[in-house]
Amino acid sequence: MGTVSRGFRGRRRSSAELPPGQYLVEDFPVLSAGPTPDVDLQDWEFTITNESGEQQRRWDWNGFRALPSEPVTVDIHCVTHWSKLHTTWEGVSLDTLLDGVETSASFALAQCYGGYTTNLPLEDLTDGKAWVAFGYDGQELEAEHGGPARLLVPHLYFWKSAKWVRGIQLLDQDEPGFWESLGYHNYGDPWQEQRFWGD
Repeated sequence: MGTVSRGFRGRRRSSAELPPGQYLVEDFPVLSAGPTPDVDLQDWEFTITNESGEQQRRWDWNGFRALPSEPVTVDIHCVTHWSKLHTTWEGVSLDTLLDGVETSASFALAQCYGGYTTNLPLEDLTDGKAWVAFGYDGQELEAEHGGPARLLVPHLYFWKSAKWVRGIQLLDQDEPGFWESLGYHNYGDPWQEQRFWGD
């Protein structure tokens, strides 16, 4: 993967609504670990594979968009210290996607077009905590922000909301993803400032 893209401007204002160490932005910064993949909707698919690998659920774009979706308004917090409040998304709940999947797994590894991965406890994807989002601010999600679809896990630092998501692998044991393998915190709670290993 390439270098992390930077080059955004943010207003440094503090707020009682912000986790420690964060500042508000009004734009939507773009940071990526590598180039933006060009994902053709004709080729797009999303899969959930259980821990044994014996059960897999698969959706193409039309099948995914036919699933029940919902509007979501959440605050997002990047590990690079910016936060954006009251962002509006449209997405399919992971509860909907996981419905009917037989699993005793405790962990999940999100896999993305472009090769990026990130790990999460499975409980952080269920009970209305996570979505696969395809819309932002009333529009289709732009590729630079993870379109056609990205994971949205707003209670964790935003690198856990993997862009260009293509699947979830359920796991019995935790497996660090891309940034976690490079020293970022394994969990990433912004309210605890869990930015790096040891935080």
